[in-house]
Amino acid sequence: MALRGLKVISEFQLTFGLFKSVTTVQILQKSMMASKLQWRGIDLYRQKSMMATKVKKTQPKWTPPKGTEVPQLKLYNSLTRQKEVFTPQNGRHVLWYSCGPTVYDASHMGHARSYISFDILRRVLQDYFKYEVFYCMNITDIDDKIIKRARQNYLFEKYVQENHPWKRIMDDTVEAMKPFAEKVRTETDPDKKAMYDRMSEKVNKALKALEAVVNNSKGQDEIQQARKALLEASRDIVADWLDSLHGSEVTDNSIFTSLPRFFEEQFHEDMKALNVLPADVLTRVSEYIPEIITFVQKIINNGFGYESNGSVYFDTPTFDQSEGHFYAKLVPESVGDSKALAEGEGDLSKDKVTEKKSPIDFALWKASKPGEPSWDSPWGKGRPGWHIECSVMASSILGESMEIHTGGCDLKFPHHDNELAQAEAYFQNDQWVKYFLHSGHLTIEGCKMSKSLKNFISITDALKQHTARQLRLLFLLHSWNDTLDYGSNSMEGALKYEKLLQEFFLTIQSILRNTASTGIAAFHKWNPEEVSLNKRLMDTRTNVHAALCDNVDTKTALDEVRELIKASNIYINKHKTDKTLPNRMLLQNIATYITNLLKMFGAIETDDSIGFPIAGTQSVNIEETVMPYLQAFAQFRDTVRQVAIEQKIKPVLIQCDEVRNRVLPDLGVRLEDQDNAPAVIKFMDPETIRKEREFEEQRKQEKEKKKKDQEAVKAAKEALDRIPPWELFKKETDKYSKFDERGIPTHDAEGNELTKSALKKLTKQYETQEKKYNKLMATQKPGDGDGQ
Repeated sequence: MALRGLKVISEFQLTFGLFKSVTTVQILQKSMMASKLQWRGIDLYRQKSMMATKVKKTQPKWTPPKGTEVPQLKLYNSLTRQKEVFTPQNGRHVLWYSCGPTVYDASHMGHARSYISFDILRRVLQDYFKYEVFYCMNITDIDDKIIKRARQNYLFEKYVQENHPWKRIMDDTVEAMKPFAEKVRTETDPDKKAMYDRMSEKVNKALKALEAVVNNSKGQDEIQQARKALLEASRDIVADWLDSLHGSEVTDNSIFTSLPRFFEEQFHEDMKALNVLPADVLTRVSEYIPEIITFVQKIINNGFGYESNGSVYFDTPTFDQSEGHFYAKLVPESVGDSKALAEGEGDLSKDKVTEKKSPIDFALWKASKPGEPSWDSPWGKGRPGWHIECSVMASSILGESMEIHTGGCDLKFPHHDNELAQAEAYFQNDQWVKYFLHSGHLTIEGCKMSKSLKNFISITDALKQHTARQLRLLFLLHSWNDTLDYGSNSMEGALKYEKLLQEFFLTIQSILRNTASTGIAAFHKWNPEEVSLNKRLMDTRTNVHAALCDNVDTKTALDEVRELIKASNIYINKHKTDKTLPNRMLLQNIATYITNLLKMFGAIETDDSIGFPIAGTQSVNIEETVMPYLQAFAQFRDTVRQVAIEQKIKPVLIQCDEVRNRVLPDLGVRLEDQDNAPAVIKFMDPETIRKEREFEEQRKQEKEKKKKDQEAVKAAKEALDRIPPWELFKKETDKYSKFDERGIPTHDAEGNELTKSALKKLTKQYETQEKKYNKLMATQKPGDGDGQ
């Protein structure tokens, strides 16, 4: 390069003569320096260019993460008979109407089935999915059942107050039994017939008892007791008889208002006891008479109603044939079910069938008869039909359309189908309700629950056996829209689940109590087992969310919680075995998550941070106040117990066990002895412990009874098997008079020779007994006897 530059310069110098003041060496030096700078610049450019190219090739293009698709809330819609994505009409606002009770008797477990189920749905929608729910519920305080029951109660109580002599009561009861006997004879429903038979038997038994007391010249006290027993046994039958005679004479409207007011108050108390949230607005039929009249008039004006003999009926065929309308959207296959339609009209309207244009028409307004409450209307004095009540009250509060309407599945037809028809006839729309949700049936020990069949358990009685939390757990462990059986077996599942939760919470509380909560000591290094358990927690959250999106599937959600608790217990037990401390923060997160989930479900009422609260107390205060004394006592007991074990002092050990098993639990404290470690102290609600103990005792007695029954059956079978075949028929002298050499009968009691078919049958019985007898004798030890 340098030689080439020198050559070029020399030629240039010789040719043009320009380098007069610059020596050849200087030129050469400058040329070489310029050349170096030139190539250094090229190198730098090339290096920068390569670096830029390299960065461009290795830097990845940013892409959004590929997350899982978040499930959407779906609810089982009775209108479509499938799960539908829940889409409110107005942002996150949800209008909800719930069919309330007809308050003519005590609230029962059928009510609990519906209202606890809907309370769970409501809580999940507003507390988990964060919808703004506006919840309206009605109280039916005007109805055929209420009118009839009010009259019967009034007339029977008046009859009792008249203090009739025993002879009059006996005669009246016999008279009342005549129409009742006809009812029994003509009843086709086997369940109702069985109930009627039980009622008849009960009354006849009381009649005979009173007659026996009188005939045996017993004293007045015994006669009065038997007289009272007859009144109690015959109440329903005599009250119905009195109503048939004097019901039309009852004219005081206060009689028809006091009964529903009494049972409505009881209903609200029961709902509060069950931790069911109160409605945002409560409507009563008696308060909406003007609105009902206006609503009915517009249905007439729109061409879907007609007046007949002072009553107003819905013109079902006209509505069904109109463009954009369809009758019986929920249960179209039940149209024409005369029995269901009659029940929907009520017992006091059976004689009004001829007033209708069509058998499937139903009453919007009923002309009142003597002995019924009434209000003025354009069609005369009357009262609302059952179905119109909900259409009017729901529309008055929620408008011409709502997201959710709920009720028991037994209300689908005709009540809810009629509601839909009335409202859509009024508003001239085709979708008054967007999502119809129906709770499943409730059975009792496998049998249909029915107040009319007197096969029901009141909420008050149910709460004497189990806590509100236990009943709610029962419902949470079953799908809200499936049939649920209420009985000892299903409740045992709920109690076991509650115990699983209780023990887990108590264990976590004990761990948190005995580990540091602040500073460096509160945080431990995570090992693979902590990472694994935390993943289980995250998976549980995901799976619970998916379950709640799937028609609020609380059963699957609680199954997931059960598996999380099992995984946590395995983790805790491993650390207990290794004698190391488990990770406090991780276990606290798990327990807090489960607690919050149960709060959201309504199974925990208070704001305690973890676990079930202790009734009437604040658990934090208990620990702060009582724990030092309990720890001192527990340590003292541990020492005494250990000495008693070493010295084999049995009476002292018995007392230590008595304190642990009986005394402390009644005070709400549970001690759990551990090998080579201090006893674990756990706080519990004394009432819960008591009910647990009673339930376990009941189950134990049931198992013992079952075992004895099985043993009795086995003994009876063995006693039969022990009869020698030749003795099998010998004692049946009322049937047979002669026997052959084996002891098989040959002649009947009258001396007639048995037919061949009879002999064949008896011979077969003989051979069967012979096999049983020989088999039993083969198992007997010498000296047991051979039956001869």
